[in-house]
Amino acid sequence: MTQWSGYFGLILQGALVTIELTLMGSVLAMIMAFLAGLGRLSRFFAIRALATAYIEFFRGTSIFVQLFWAYFVLPFIGISLTPLQAGVLALGLNVGAYAAEVVRGAIQSIGREQYEACTALNLGRWQAMRHVILPQALLVMLPTFGNNAIELLKATAVVSLISLTDLTFQAQVVRSQTGNTMVPFTTILVIYFGLALIISWGVRSLERRMARGLDGVRV
Repeated sequence: MTQWSGYFGLILQGALVTIELTLMGSVLAMIMAFLAGLGRLSRFFAIRALATAYIEFFRGTSIFVQLFWAYFVLPFIGISLTPLQAGVLALGLNVGAYAAEVVRGAIQSIGREQYEACTALNLGRWQAMRHVILPQALLVMLPTFGNNAIELLKATAVVSLISLTDLTFQAQVVRSQTGNTMVPFTTILVIYFGLALIISWGVRSLERRMARGLDGVRV
């Protein structure tokens, strides 16, 4: 029993790395989602083209290749990243590309009457976006953002391929040392599921709070 408590300690250490990856990757994904999503709606062709290129490239290539490229190829051009930095970069850019289309679609789903009301109130383009359109669009984005965060959580398992000691890596260590597959992988299965439930609960709570405060935003 003492031996297994040590192994479970390893898995919990891996859980902390997975949580760290998920949080930092989600922050980067959110930043890239809004930059690229708003970029797709820009009046300037160069910005739209750049945003589209980013979205299509990271949606159209494998997360495995992106991760290996960040960790093994970037050093050849003078950019050396730690396994954690490479994992956050690959996960954030990959999920951000999917979330960017969520941002664009949510903004475009806001009724035309809201834009017309902003014009009638003499609000500038960015004033209208910041104070009227985005608050309403955020409520539309949230459920899919929650799905994206859960997908990012599950994708953190790939970082074990570059020796980052996340949940999956530690489960493999325990398996190799004990010869037992069921216990470590059942344990991380439950932990991944629990973390996904926490994300879902957090997103639903935020959605309810935003819905209550939305009436003061519509014009």
